[in-house]
Amino acid sequence: MGSPMDVATISETIDFIDERVARHEFTQHVVVNVAKLVHMQSDAELRRSVEECDIINIDGMGIIFGGRLLGLELGERVPGIDLFSRLVERSALRGYPIFLLGAKAPIVAEVARRLQAAHPSLRIAGFHDGYFWDNEEAIVDAIRASGARLLFVAITSPRKENFIARWHAALGVDFVMGVGGTFDVVAGVVSRAPHWMQQSGLEWLYRVIQEPRRMWRRYLFTNLSFARMIVMLMIKQRFPRGRGPTNGGAEPPA
Repeated sequence: MGSPMDVATISETIDFIDERVARHEFTQHVVVNVAKLVHMQSDAELRRSVEECDIINIDGMGIIFGGRLLGLELGERVPGIDLFSRLVERSALRGYPIFLLGAKAPIVAEVARRLQAAHPSLRIAGFHDGYFWDNEEAIVDAIRASGARLLFVAITSPRKENFIARWHAALGVDFVMGVGGTFDVVAGVVSRAPHWMQQSGLEWLYRVIQEPRRMWRRYLFTNLSFARMIVMLMIKQRFPRGRGPTNGGAEPPA
């Protein structure tokens, strides 16, 4: 795979994926949010798995806001759940079979049922829960044998990114992306944050409110770590190496 494709909008992303699937050109996609970006700093395998993807979109207003503080224009946010929904619609239109992988067995089964009801022409080649780590190769064989063209993986990070990176050449699909907690939302297990919270960067808070025991520690750690990263980068921008803030560029005294 080459360098990641620069696609700034969800429409550009959809069209780019559609063109590559039509040509049977394998495409690996990932969305990056604050939590994933923070973990990439210390997890070399996750960082490599993300950097090897063909398309990298930003799913998290925190990164957009952080980029603006650093003078960077990073394009628009491309939420993974919205991209998933539109790719399912496009697959139904084009006749591309899809495979759903992840979440608990009743949840992924409910996702398949709801998608089929919403898109009668959609071809669901297969689905499986996300608890298969004692025999990954069997799942990979099942996906390849299903004839699916698109694979959606709803497993937590970094497992999904590393699983995709490890097996992408054997999956037999044209497109694969990780969709995190999307299946829980589609199945109606959890609700999505109101639009104003999504746009203001508070979607994480809505998740904490819904699942406080599971989420509060994760977001406390990653949000504080990300804030520290941004502050340190802003300091480096303001005071480049060798030019201290107090002595006109001389090294500080020992």
